[in-house]
Amino acid sequence: MSEKILIIDTATENCSAALVLGDRVIDLCEEAPREHSQKILPFVEQLLAEGGVTLAELDAIGFGRGPGSFTGIRIGTAMMQGLALGAELPVLPISNLAAMAQGAIDAGASTVVAAIDARMGEVYVGRYESRDGLATLVEQELVIAPDELLALELMQGDELVAVGTGFETYPELLDDGRLTVSGDHRLPSAKMMVPLALELYRNGGALPLEQVEPVYLRDNVAWKKMPGK
Repeated sequence: MSEKILIIDTATENCSAALVLGDRVIDLCEEAPREHSQKILPFVEQLLAEGGVTLAELDAIGFGRGPGSFTGIRIGTAMMQGLALGAELPVLPISNLAAMAQGAIDAGASTVVAAIDARMGEVYVGRYESRDGLATLVEQELVIAPDELLALELMQGDELVAVGTGFETYPELLDDGRLTVSGDHRLPSAKMMVPLALELYRNGGALPLEQVEPVYLRDNVAWKKMPGK
């Protein structure tokens, strides 16, 4: 297949966009806190110009649906809505935690714990396994205090790779030595989302705009505690 998909992400400190044109991927990414609203539209315009396509010629638009910064998610969601509505495009919502996990899996990891600093003494976290080379969520994503996270089963196992700013902010999560940090995937990006967006699109996962909602994760704790914790 020769999909044409635009992906945008502003949910964390990274501001990024990627354009998939069949086997070709072009992208722009800049760590630019508080500048997302000024940068994301020029990123999109530059990629479309470089790719030689118009918005109306695309098959779908993907976006980082969260979790992440509340303001960042709002900016990305509003941009996605404007682009999708104007060009009548279906939408591919992509988890920002899954994007970081996918980056690590593409680099050879098999099981990944992704954590984003959620402020207020908490982290957004999810555990992912590589299935056919794709980051696949185990149970569900959640927001939790670091000391509570240490007691959960998702932190247990061998050869776990840790990605994300949550581990920078709370280095005690790494104290038991089970997790190996991948510093190359500390923030998600639109380029990391490409495999997930393609899989979603090819399996009929593109949604009408009115069915798409951002994900904030507050008050969502579902993982089991370890015995005795």
